[in-house]
Amino acid sequence: MANSIQPILLNGHWTSSKGTSVFQAVNPVTEEQLTGRFPVSPWEEIETAIDAAAKVSRQMRGWPGSRFADFLECYAKEIEARAEPLIEAAHAETGLPVSPRLKDAELPRTTSQLRQAAKAARTDAWRNPVIDTAAGIRAMFGPIGPVVVFGPNNFPFAFNGISGGDFAAAVAAGNPVIAKGHPCHPETTRIFGDAALTAIRETGMPEALVQLIYRTSHEDGAKLVSDHRIGASGYTGARHTGLKLKAAADSAGKPMYLELSSINPVFFLTGALRQRAAALADEFVGSCLMGTGQFCTSPGLVILPAGETGSAFVAAVADRFGKAPVGTMLAEGVRESFSTGIRTLIDAGANLATGGQAGGGTGICFQNTLLTVSAKQFLTKPAVFQTEAFGNGSLFVLADSAAQMAEIAESLEGNLTGAIYSDTTGSDDADYGTIEKPLRTKVGRLLNDKMPTGVAVSAAMNHGGPFPATGHPGFTAVGIPAAMVRFGMLLSYDAIRPQRLPLVLQDKNPGGVWRKIDGEWSQKDV
Repeated sequence: MANSIQPILLNGHWTSSKGTSVFQAVNPVTEEQLTGRFPVSPWEEIETAIDAAAKVSRQMRGWPGSRFADFLECYAKEIEARAEPLIEAAHAETGLPVSPRLKDAELPRTTSQLRQAAKAARTDAWRNPVIDTAAGIRAMFGPIGPVVVFGPNNFPFAFNGISGGDFAAAVAAGNPVIAKGHPCHPETTRIFGDAALTAIRETGMPEALVQLIYRTSHEDGAKLVSDHRIGASGYTGARHTGLKLKAAADSAGKPMYLELSSINPVFFLTGALRQRAAALADEFVGSCLMGTGQFCTSPGLVILPAGETGSAFVAAVADRFGKAPVGTMLAEGVRESFSTGIRTLIDAGANLATGGQAGGGTGICFQNTLLTVSAKQFLTKPAVFQTEAFGNGSLFVLADSAAQMAEIAESLEGNLTGAIYSDTTGSDDADYGTIEKPLRTKVGRLLNDKMPTGVAVSAAMNHGGPFPATGHPGFTAVGIPAAMVRFGMLLSYDAIRPQRLPLVLQDKNPGGVWRKIDGEWSQKDV
């Protein structure tokens, strides 16, 4: 029923919410409310979800990773079986194009990372088993307990609280998940919930393995992440909201893994611009305007040489920005935040090269916007000039020397990525060394001659970085098995009788798991 209030997923059943408030998603292209109505859950049913997750967490203690792998693989198949309605719903709720974005890129990525997580769960390699025969101590990672996942608005599939990377990592580590949906795409999330429930039943998993709540009050969200029965939480979204949730979690000693804000600095060195300026302008514009700039790795800050070479590059990018189509933003809140960020930069002294106004495209939109500022100005107010404007815009900083570029790098907050473009003949090598040293400590992923947009689902990926990119620079949100460790706890066994040890820590190693035995990595028996 189009106008009925959609149920929430509690303990294996679609249940009518007891909440008195409802919300509806908005089509950002037409700016019209969609027909589906979704509840804001009261604490009573949130607590029901927590209690069910806590019980099932106890039930699953000691289960082999293969059981969770079976579920994740089945879930991926169920998602693929619902590809058409998922894509239709996400397109209506986000305005993101069906192709190549939703159908060809994001949905396959989502199922791929679920299958990668399944593989890691099945092999047990993520547990990092360590055996010290002399001390009689053995250790490994195990599940931490119920995990809460808050998904963002910009990736309705690959980062969704009920299907994305945090979800996959938490389940693969053996934990039940309470997913908190994003209000921008609730119908998409509901369809995922249906697929998850089917997979739970197909694989014989406990019904409370996956639960779904669409929305909570701010107060109840804080109570949720700080509840004594919760093991950990993952959040991707706005900095101010994430920090409030983390403060609540910290007050209860509960881990909370955050992905907050990042402007992803890109340094263009003189030789690179002289060698291939036109190509680099095209590459930058494609990266910055991709998805209307609504990527966590979008290049929002560019540092380049002052003078004729740099000024010509600014003009080339501004021209391309002005001619490029203006994309639709995900929601009115995104546009308001972007507008506020642009205004903050201008008020601080940045010059408007192009754009700067709402409109220019279809639906909820804002002109492609390019700002400039001198390095000297930037360094007088580095915190202000690092204000994130999440959308189709960037701030260009014109520096007098490589030393000044390095000073800017040293002044940066933490970021997910940082890139340096240099020429191919080696003339920029000395300047590269000057800039790379301070930049390396400020970014999770360093790139050379490559734009930061795009996050490969690879075991070597680091989708993390120092604050405010994330809440802790030692962890990644993308990359299996490393992402799983966030939702695990280190378990040490001291003088435990052999038959009582977990299988992966026993003397025999029939599965051939890599274990660190007396300081050496081995697949052998003890």
